[in-house]
Amino acid sequence: MAELGVYAGLGGRASGAVLEPPGKRHASGAAAAGRPVFEGPVPSEAPSQGWTGSTGGDGKSKIVVRDFTARFSGKPVVRGLNQEVQPRERLAIIGPASSGKTSFLRSLNRLNDLNPEFAHEGKILLDGQDVYDPDMDVADLRRRVGMVYAVPVPLPWSIHDNLVYGLKLAGVRGRYTLEQRVEAALKGAVLWDEVKDRLAEPAYNLSGGQQQRLCLARVLALEPEVLILDEPCSGLDPISTGKIEDALLELKTKHSIVLVTNNTKQAARASDRTAFFLMGELVEIGPTADVFTRPRDQRTNDYLVGQFG
Repeated sequence: MAELGVYAGLGGRASGAVLEPPGKRHASGAAAAGRPVFEGPVPSEAPSQGWTGSTGGDGKSKIVVRDFTARFSGKPVVRGLNQEVQPRERLAIIGPASSGKTSFLRSLNRLNDLNPEFAHEGKILLDGQDVYDPDMDVADLRRRVGMVYAVPVPLPWSIHDNLVYGLKLAGVRGRYTLEQRVEAALKGAVLWDEVKDRLAEPAYNLSGGQQQRLCLARVLALEPEVLILDEPCSGLDPISTGKIEDALLELKTKHSIVLVTNNTKQAARASDRTAFFLMGELVEIGPTADVFTRPRDQRTNDYLVGQFG
């Protein structure tokens, strides 16, 4: 099961696992005026000071982060982080390079543990349980919190085998069950109609955008509760990017989604809430419409209009 934990985090690169084949709004006017841009509905009221942007619901957050600090070789890359991820929401994380976005993302399912220089303080609670609790099953955690990376790396097998490999590691048996999970995952990644007659073909035959959606499907096949994506559209064309965003909109009905993106327009389009990170700290978090039209912190405004980053 330890190998499954690594595979469950595999969206764009392997993390040391030895793999065997299974079975043999335009920014011009607004930015010039020093105002951020939002491609969506404008809220009727500004949020109250200090509000964290909770979506409400039953009041039970999927993920709760409390006073979390991540360090590598003693140097903090994320400092004193406090935030929540709600069930069935898309949370975008934006910020310039070296803001701690990816390090935070990899802390959610303990992929940072693969680096011996990593240390942490504080807590990250998944459904109330600290993911760093000694009793936490890390392999199961990485199945529950599945990650997709910026660069897609299909396994060197067929499209079909890319999907069933993780399922077989997880103990899923029965051809009918496997085929159902493969089809559901490809449909969830908006890829089924494009590859349903090509499942036996090598995955490397797919275009870059299709490969990225295959990596998304590979994670979805394991039926995670939370999807974390690290700049999944950074190397994709607009059409492929749109398909990924369409998939995330549909997937949020069943999953909590955390999306790191350097594209502020994508954050405006493809999220319900947005968090702004700067130099390892959470500067601001709230509904995307509010963050993009009425940022509470001047640093957020400056980043959105392109004064730095």
